[in-house]
Amino acid sequence: MAKGKTAELATWVERERPQKIGEPEWQALKELLAPISESYLRRLVRGSQIPLSPLVEGVRQESFKALEASLAALLDEYEAADPPRRAAVRKLVIAAKDHAHWAARKPERKEEKEEMILWMLTWLENPPLFRDWVRLRRRAQ
Repeated sequence: MAKGKTAELATWVERERPQKIGEPEWQALKELLAPISESYLRRLVRGSQIPLSPLVEGVRQESFKALEASLAALLDEYEAADPPRRAAVRKLVIAAKDHAHWAARKPERKEEKEEMILWMLTWLENPPLFRDWVRLRRRAQ
């Protein structure tokens, strides 16, 4: 029998059968699987194949298409949010940017991650401009 956080998540999914993992489910999973880092939990729930709310899914960095889609979804959240929620969205993007900085230390990923960092910095500096900026950026490349 499988053990560990993955098995605990699978048991929870089987029991709860969520149609989507939103923020209430995220909080429940953080408590159920504690101690667990948010980055590891995010990786686990992404692998569950259950739709995730933008704040649960976070900033996807496996491709530029995924990065653009996740930043656009977070932009929708940001634009509809009150100041505390906007701060939470920004915190998520900042954490992803910091992770990309760390990943950029590997020579084979440096160029890709530096471009992703630029995308996230642009989002952080002027969120409403992001969609137009990324469209122009893609055209220029």
